[in-house]
Amino acid sequence: MTIALTGHRVLGKQFSRAALQARLDELIAAGADCFLCGMALGFDLLCGEELAARKQAGAPLRLVACIPCADQPEGYAAADRARYERVLSACDEKVVLFPAYENGCMFARNRYMVDRCDALLAYLASSRGGTFYTVRYAEKRGKRVILLP
Repeated sequence: MTIALTGHRVLGKQFSRAALQARLDELIAAGADCFLCGMALGFDLLCGEELAARKQAGAPLRLVACIPCADQPEGYAAADRARYERVLSACDEKVVLFPAYENGCMFARNRYMVDRCDALLAYLASSRGGTFYTVRYAEKRGKRVILLP
């Protein structure tokens, strides 16, 4: 079972890392064996870190970096770029959709992930933006959407 991941770049006070960890563990126990990570700051990289730790502990899963553009991390602060590189190094596969940033490449990445998943795990705390768009796209495509509390 393939799970795509989407969530906000800024995780508010209501976000629970423990809830994310529990849900990832539940999904893996239920047969999820491939996770598609968009590699954005915030939720994506946090999921990538959690999944990389589970892989290192022996969980039978594949982690796929779905990179919207080759220059995605160029504007990241040094600490964020280091996190990005650590998650990227733990990935089993890297898919780069565009050679450089262009308008719409983030939405193209989100559609790419949804089109290839069985279910979407989402942290949605706002009714606008890329995460909202991705959840709505998944619903229109008939994908199972799993919302974190």
